[in-house]
Amino acid sequence: MTALFTLEREEETRMSDTNAKGITSGRQDGGPRNCGPRMIAVVGPYGSGKTSLLESLLHATGATTRKGAVSAGNTVGDASAEARARQMSTEPNAVVTQWLGDTYAFVDCPGSIEFLADTQNVLAACDAAVVVAEPDPAKALMLQPYLKALEAAGVPRMIFVNKIDKAKGRIRDLLENLQPMSAAPLVLRQVPIWDDGQVTGFVDLAMERAHHYRDHAPSEVVEMPGDLAEREKQARYQMLERLADHDDHLMEELLSDIEPAQDEVFADLVKETGAGQIVPVLMGSAEHDNGIRRLLKALRHDAPDVKATAARLGVNGQDAAYVLKTLHSPQGKLSLVRVLAGTIKDGATVLRGDGAEARIGGVFQPFGERMSKTGFGAAGDLVALGRLDPVQTGDTLSTVRSDFAVARAAAAEPVHALAIQVADRKDEVKLTAALHKLAEEDPSLSVKHDAEMHELVLSGQGEMHLKVAIDRLASKFGLKVTSRPPRVPYRETIRKGATQHARHKKQSGGHGQFADVTVDIRPLPRGEGFQFEDKVTGGAVPRQYIPSVERGAREALERGAFGFPVVDVAVALTDGKYHDVDSSNEAFIIAGRQALHDALPTCAPVLLEPVMAVEIAVPSGATAAVNGMVSSRRGHILGFDAREGWNGWDVVRAEIPQSELQSLIVELRSATQGVGGYTARFDHLAELTGRPAEQALAQARAA
Repeated sequence: MTALFTLEREEETRMSDTNAKGITSGRQDGGPRNCGPRMIAVVGPYGSGKTSLLESLLHATGATTRKGAVSAGNTVGDASAEARARQMSTEPNAVVTQWLGDTYAFVDCPGSIEFLADTQNVLAACDAAVVVAEPDPAKALMLQPYLKALEAAGVPRMIFVNKIDKAKGRIRDLLENLQPMSAAPLVLRQVPIWDDGQVTGFVDLAMERAHHYRDHAPSEVVEMPGDLAEREKQARYQMLERLADHDDHLMEELLSDIEPAQDEVFADLVKETGAGQIVPVLMGSAEHDNGIRRLLKALRHDAPDVKATAARLGVNGQDAAYVLKTLHSPQGKLSLVRVLAGTIKDGATVLRGDGAEARIGGVFQPFGERMSKTGFGAAGDLVALGRLDPVQTGDTLSTVRSDFAVARAAAAEPVHALAIQVADRKDEVKLTAALHKLAEEDPSLSVKHDAEMHELVLSGQGEMHLKVAIDRLASKFGLKVTSRPPRVPYRETIRKGATQHARHKKQSGGHGQFADVTVDIRPLPRGEGFQFEDKVTGGAVPRQYIPSVERGAREALERGAFGFPVVDVAVALTDGKYHDVDSSNEAFIIAGRQALHDALPTCAPVLLEPVMAVEIAVPSGATAAVNGMVSSRRGHILGFDAREGWNGWDVVRAEIPQSELQSLIVELRSATQGVGGYTARFDHLAELTGRPAEQALAQARAA
């Protein structure tokens, strides 16, 4: 019997000896050396049971004496008012616990795609990830964004099929649906034991041992069911074949019908999991605490340590810590930090890559919303640092000057926006400060003051994302705001030209005001903007006043016949008169402005709307539905291509009026199990006539 086999049995025997904090007395099992603290991200789609899994992990390690439940609103994670109200994670939740002498930092990441940016920030510095899946093959698609994010970050990962007690079909069918979502092969580590249509246990393919689930207790080793022996041998051989793809010696053994040593099998599992060459698949039920200790053991043996992560990220011996989340609490600003190399102490000065300095005002260990002061953080630790005002999410910190930085995930482009305002105008300054803090906590939120539309626009990753942000303004900052769709920046232009005369004359004692101008106005091709020409002859208008006429014309074009800025117009000053005493720059500004105001309504004005070039990324099964969405929004399809690197996805290219984009993301997410998305950029202005133009003008008048 191998040493690792013995280790597994000894660990199971000692599980009941774990103390309240999950720490055993001593390390005498001959197992993996103490690798230092490891950070594990728990990721997956909404509804897969990540928060429940975290509760099970905490309970199994002895960090809690009583499991919480999402439905009861008493979990360690998801403790914010926004998460409790929705019974879903709305931000990462970090906890530190110990098990069999090792320290683990688990970070439960939000399951909605609208909070994926938060997840990507966490993944940048974690050692491994557990991807939580449901046993329903139809929901396999929902895992793809998370698997892609892990692949992009180079993070080793394993899949935990949760809710296995509710499985209705074969696990192999689930894997067949999941495999196209993953660049690395999925390797089944366990096969389920079925009894009367329900999974009651599993066979560990590496150990070749059968286990019977016991609710809220370690599983029980049982005899291998006779009817499962052949299936177990097939599944084990398939696992070994996958491992042999990266081990020539193992391949030779399989070809020679030689049973490989278990030490060799375990060594390959550790090496290939850590390298991201395979994705092990385990199963269980967080609700019943089934398979949780097996998952912990897989993490203990197979997950890389911080040294491997530092090497993967390019840390070359220098002190380094990565900021994965910024938090604002009544006690001040906290920066959640993973120490990658070196140490961090309370009171120490840390530097960003640009040389900005900050003095640490406290070092804390997180356990959900609770923070315990530790004063110190070593390589591998996940800690919260107090009062680092200049430090932002995604920064790399060091105690010495260094140009090393952990690569940041690409910034997410906003897909949904709301114009917001406070009920009480005296809170406007407070609102600005609160929005700044929200954007610090979640960089995928953006805030812009639209001077043209006179509105404050909050943009983000979807309807839920912005609703949560607005709720946080109320719960964290006491600010109640109203919201509405942002106004569309319509423009107007003219279809025909005109000649217009205008005179400004005013006498009120002393010097008066006098200016007389004649201008020709004509339309320009779309996109040409504004042109001004001086066609005055014979000094009818002195040279010093001509720029004033242009200025007056530009001012008049700021608000045309429909009340919107006028574009694509040429104005030529052809004639005029002046007075030696009463003429002035101001008088010619007024005359130029008046000439345009009088002329524009006679030039067949027409409304223009901004049209966006849109790229919509969806699973191929939803492409037909996207065609309907585009058509119903007065858009038209330009074409579509396969999405690069995403098996079974399309990118649809289209042009859609900006006014029609507001609800697009909601409909897209509804049609794609929450995973579809789009990007948009301004492309051109198009004429808007008929009923849509009437509606736009009515909305503008109401505003």
